[in-house]
Amino acid sequence: MNSLAGTGTLLRLALRRDRIMLPAWVYVLTAAAVSTAYSFGRLYATAAAREQFAAGMNTNSSLRALYGPVYDASLGGLTAWRMGAFGALLAGLMSILLVVRHTRAEEEDGRLELVGAGAVGRRAPLTAALLAALSANLLLAVLVTAGLAVLGQPLGGAAAFGSALAACGLVFAGVAAVTAQVAETGRAANGAAGAVLGAAFVLRAAGDSAADSANSTTGRLSWLSPIGWAEQVRPFASDRWWVVALGLLTACLLAAAAYVLVGHRDLGAGLLPQRPGPANAAPALRTHLALAWRLQRGTLYGWCAAFAVAGAVFGGVAGGVASLIGDNRQVSDILRRIGGQQAISDAYLATILGLLGMVAAVYAVQSVQRLRGEELGGRAEPVLATAVSRTAWAGGHLLFPLLGSAALLTIGGLTAGLTSGASLGNLPGHLGSLLGGALVQLPAVWLAAGVTLALLGLRPRWTSAGWGVLAAFLVIGWLGPVLRFGRPILDLSPFTHLPHLPGGAFDLQPLLWLTALAAALAVSGLAALRRRDLD
Repeated sequence: MNSLAGTGTLLRLALRRDRIMLPAWVYVLTAAAVSTAYSFGRLYATAAAREQFAAGMNTNSSLRALYGPVYDASLGGLTAWRMGAFGALLAGLMSILLVVRHTRAEEEDGRLELVGAGAVGRRAPLTAALLAALSANLLLAVLVTAGLAVLGQPLGGAAAFGSALAACGLVFAGVAAVTAQVAETGRAANGAAGAVLGAAFVLRAAGDSAADSANSTTGRLSWLSPIGWAEQVRPFASDRWWVVALGLLTACLLAAAAYVLVGHRDLGAGLLPQRPGPANAAPALRTHLALAWRLQRGTLYGWCAAFAVAGAVFGGVAGGVASLIGDNRQVSDILRRIGGQQAISDAYLATILGLLGMVAAVYAVQSVQRLRGEELGGRAEPVLATAVSRTAWAGGHLLFPLLGSAALLTIGGLTAGLTSGASLGNLPGHLGSLLGGALVQLPAVWLAAGVTLALLGLRPRWTSAGWGVLAAFLVIGWLGPVLRFGRPILDLSPFTHLPHLPGGAFDLQPLLWLTALAAALAVSGLAALRRRDLD
């Protein structure tokens, strides 16, 4: 049989299964790039103002580590600076999740064995997953190019920027294809590929921090990172297409390695098989809560480490924000609308804590989605065949979106308070205020988890739509204040109802309403889960 037989059918199936998640990813990334260009056009209307902003950015090593150096002070160049590293990071994450979902996760759940019993070649699932990632990244490149061109930016620079994001996404699609062959579970494959993605971002940040600010050159470490390559394309400055070709070549080499590896392992097995556990479970693993902890702890540890690093980095930049903004009243006004207070440093910190809350909501929704994975994988039935009720089984996993998200925000708030307090000279005050500002995000995080749980109980086949709802919350909460959305639209996101701390007025009422709504959704989802049949 042809090893690629059935690729077209599997590709259509993959695109159909991700018809909600993939458009949401592409839309958010495109909207972020286009809205950034639009915002810079309003904030810095003259070339002199943009040049001053770029010079301040290139002389601040902390901010350069966060966003990279500015290679061109045009609106397009500032957009590429602001969205280059983070856009490439998110494109890579999208590609990793997509490839692992349609390769290793399918094998782990047993669906690929059923599909493979038909007229499907050995390498067809991997090919279909890579083609799906290619389609998503090409669509991202086209939409980003078109959006920036519509705003009046040069077509060549816009195409270079969109291609840089797509090339980085394809590199990490290749990384995920390799880890899917090496690891034996979807979680391990995602974790290994995510570790490579995180290391690439850290290398890029270290290289940019050590760069020559006078000449706006990138440090050598950045050349070890595909995210650094996305910056080195230098859209709107020199449009270095050969760097895009470097990313595409790396993606092809990684894909070729994955094709070789897939022929050297058995279906359902990884090249590095998991170690068998002990014959008898430890006393600490004899309850459903202990099982939930064992299944979810690795993910929680990884998220905690990421929040610790993010809080420390963003908090450490606080000292340079006021000097970077200078006397630009429009930038100050944007931060105040998002952050809700007059002090620029407080506005920045409130904005950062709001972003951490939005990211914590991603973890919360992911934790709830784990229940659906246990159900579809057939692992819930053996647990429920014992004296464990459905409510107790679900409740064990729901402790993670409830308490795990609180732990993430606590860690992020504390590390941000430590570094910002050290840079601004008020450590005790910043520790308390930033911890409080982080924890007020919890009701909105819990509401996103409650929506997903309600879908799991009432309409289990629509559980993945929880990602679409969360994407809508994030787009409105993140871009709405910048783009001046009307109040009826802003009210659709729970994140726009939260008090903006530090510095803003604390209002308990919206926190109580959001918590009550989240609890009602969770109760309705649990009640429906008790009554319906398991898939």
